[in-house]
Amino acid sequence: MNTDDLDNFEAERELQLAQEYQDVVGMFRYAVETDRRFYLANSVDVSVKQDGPRPLIEVSLSDAWVWDMYRRTRFVPKVRILSFKDVNVEELPAPVI
Repeated sequence: MNTDDLDNFEAERELQLAQEYQDVVGMFRYAVETDRRFYLANSVDVSVKQDGPRPLIEVSLSDAWVWDMYRRTRFVPKVRILSFKDVNVEELPAPVI
């Protein structure tokens, strides 16, 4: 496999992931972005575990989908995220029927 083949493979996987995102986004209530990953979830709980100059943020997600093109299974029942960096949680608009 040469560099062009690898680039084409990754581009195709990214396109498939973007299409899957479009298919599933309406099933979720929240979008969660961390410095490492992007998630969709139906339940989000955020708490600060360690206060100070570098607070430790814990985010618990239930019924989630993970934006990661290298995972075989992107749907996960529970996710626990620990971060010293920013975490962005957005409530998604209700689907229009």
